[in-house]
Amino acid sequence: MDATRSSLLIIDVQEKLYPACLEPDQIIANCCFLIKCANRLEVPVIVTEQYPKGLGHTAKPIVDLLEKPGDAADGGNVVSKVAFSAVPADGFIEKMEENQGRDQVVVAGMETHVCVLQTVMDLIERGREVYVVSDAVTSRSQHDKIFGLERMRDAGAKIVTRESVMFEWLRVAGTPEFKELSALIK
Repeated sequence: MDATRSSLLIIDVQEKLYPACLEPDQIIANCCFLIKCANRLEVPVIVTEQYPKGLGHTAKPIVDLLEKPGDAADGGNVVSKVAFSAVPADGFIEKMEENQGRDQVVVAGMETHVCVLQTVMDLIERGREVYVVSDAVTSRSQHDKIFGLERMRDAGAKIVTRESVMFEWLRVAGTPEFKELSALIK
């Protein structure tokens, strides 16, 4: 992973969905960790919301870290959708295209076996290099999460951890960015 080639995609970590999933507080914390790293290293962040009218909006700790927390139609980071995959959502491709030259997509969110899986499959089909952050995705059951990750790996996605994302984006120690971001590891 290269910070100059990456975008970070956070899928559907929403008010009414995340409490039903495994380890919701840890997933939100890990997504926040990734956003902090992305913000510091100037990696663009896109957030999706699945049917926000029914599932609510993105969890507040995530929204609070977004540089542009509004709707994509108004220039913000958030893309609303009703399809399980984010790719066909109005404004999603436009947000991805704003990140010219960024062919890598680092993916986190929920649910692993539904929206994350379908988005990842569509991104791979469109030629993107996709990295799924295993400790920043979740489902309502461990079984669904495991098989979702296996299917994405079989399709060509690389399965990584939040720390591997940070250290690969950083590349070297001894920089101000390294000092600041390594302090996030607990």
